[in-house]
Amino acid sequence: MRKPSSLPGLIFFVILGVGLAVAYSTFALSDYSESASIAVGSAIVAFIVSYSVKVADQWDRAVVLRLGRFRALQGPGLFFIIPIIETVPYWIDTRVITSAFKAEKTLTKDTVPVDVDAVLFWKVIDPKKAALDVADYVSAINWASQTALRDVIGKSILSDMLEGREKISSELQKIIDVRTEPWGINVISVEVKDVLIPSALEDAMSMQAQAERERQARVILGDSERQIAEKFVEAANTYASNPTAFHLRAMNMLYEGLKRDNATIVIVPSTAIETMQLGGLAGITALTATLGQERKPAGAPGPWSDSNPAKP
Repeated sequence: MRKPSSLPGLIFFVILGVGLAVAYSTFALSDYSESASIAVGSAIVAFIVSYSVKVADQWDRAVVLRLGRFRALQGPGLFFIIPIIETVPYWIDTRVITSAFKAEKTLTKDTVPVDVDAVLFWKVIDPKKAALDVADYVSAINWASQTALRDVIGKSILSDMLEGREKISSELQKIIDVRTEPWGINVISVEVKDVLIPSALEDAMSMQAQAERERQARVILGDSERQIAEKFVEAANTYASNPTAFHLRAMNMLYEGLKRDNATIVIVPSTAIETMQLGGLAGITALTATLGQERKPAGAPGPWSDSNPAKP
């Protein structure tokens, strides 16, 4: 809504006040009829002058018609028109304007009903065309935007709409700009705000995403098992060619297991027993002594220290 200027009103009251002052002074010096005519004449002049004065804001353009035909575009600033003969039916705003539009329950190419909200940024670049070539350019832009949005939705599948909003926005901008160019309007950009789908479909898509993540997790786990198996094969080949390394590894595993409190190790018959000399009493005694040293608290006397003279 354009805010009217206060300058015409000020001019009206100034001229009317001057005329009434002159009429009052004339009434004191002459008869009543002359002063009344001066007052009426000043009111008519004030009305004509104030009606002739127009002020356009910096962003406004005034369409002036003379006897119904286009005369000129006026503004910004002060300009004058001829009363009764000339009129200003349109004030065109040349700033960037935003218009929100939507498409509800529109079927996509894969027959999914969606609700899409978008915002249109546009600007009048030719006020003459906007005033003379279309009756209501604001309503025309809104209807053109909605029909273009429904057309784009019908040609797109749901996945493309959810992932490629920039592509849809660019396509909408081209379509709307082609439709509004004859009206002297330039579409700056179109932004798709939101795409709403039915709740049942949201649940199905969520289940699908969870299943896909679980599948990826199983694939990663299987690949990890394969890599571990390959490393075991490499280790087995190394131990097969070097029995000493295999026996040292077995001794280390046995040692690590026996270090734990209340640990029970079951040794099955193996060549590692003979190699590590664990089959005899001496080997078991040596292993027990080593473990005892590991478990002994700090500062506690050993089994053959001076404070414990008892010897086996």
